[in-house]
Amino acid sequence: MDLVTFGVQLLNAIQYGMVLFLVASGLTLVFGILGVINLAHGAFYMLGAYLAYWITMYSGSFALAMAGGVAIAFALGLVLESIFIRRLYGRDHLAQVLLSFGLILVIDEVREILFGKDVHSVPAPTWLAGSIQLTDNLSYPVYRLAICVFCLIVAALIFLVITRTKVGMIVRAGAENREMTRVLGIRFDVVNRYVFAVGIALAALGGIVIAPISTVFPGMGDGMLILSFVVVVLGGIGSVAGAAVGALLIGLTDTFGKVFFPSVASILIYVLMAAVLLWRPNGILGRREV
Repeated sequence: MDLVTFGVQLLNAIQYGMVLFLVASGLTLVFGILGVINLAHGAFYMLGAYLAYWITMYSGSFALAMAGGVAIAFALGLVLESIFIRRLYGRDHLAQVLLSFGLILVIDEVREILFGKDVHSVPAPTWLAGSIQLTDNLSYPVYRLAICVFCLIVAALIFLVITRTKVGMIVRAGAENREMTRVLGIRFDVVNRYVFAVGIALAALGGIVIAPISTVFPGMGDGMLILSFVVVVLGGIGSVAGAAVGALLIGLTDTFGKVFFPSVASILIYVLMAAVLLWRPNGILGRREV
């Protein structure tokens, strides 16, 4: 492998890892802070991709699709938390699994009613539709580079909010000792609602940004859900920084595994997870280190 090809594969790994981080960071917030196992997280990733297709088809604007898709997902998260998810706090994981599985079925039925079973494509923004010529035979899509930059900006904003704002301080305090924060007068019913909505919005955002370089199809969130759980376990439950590390590790493992070990590439991610858990059973950055 020459240096240019290695650089292209490295960019692919980073791009894949950063999209995975968007989705997994939402899952680790919901799972690590609210204590809710949300099996429907991948369905919201799929919903984001379908919203990108629908809004782009009618408006012709991918920027509007991104803003509108995230806003719709956020509002849906607020409604779902208020009606369903809040009833799961403190209950056993079986109730959480059953309810979130029910949400998967409902979302899938709504998706079929609105969009059918067809496979769709979403055009990239015109100003990001070109490629950068690297060699005579090798080029790299501008949109993939834009994904890397955009996801890095979102990641920086997430870390800034968590580490430098009062909201982030409340979230971190609740992850460490919820009872003590309640004694201090913090209304965790409101915090829970917005944390869940942000988690759903991040999952949908991942689906939106990936839609122009992937087909939009039923069930596309299933694989992403599994990988997101792997990222959460790798990085440490409740740790957004750990999710970033885990997502990049999976991106590198998957991308270069397909290049160097294609026959076993599908299991390398799980071998990595097993190796990390043998080394650090609580994940790379431990539990609840938001």
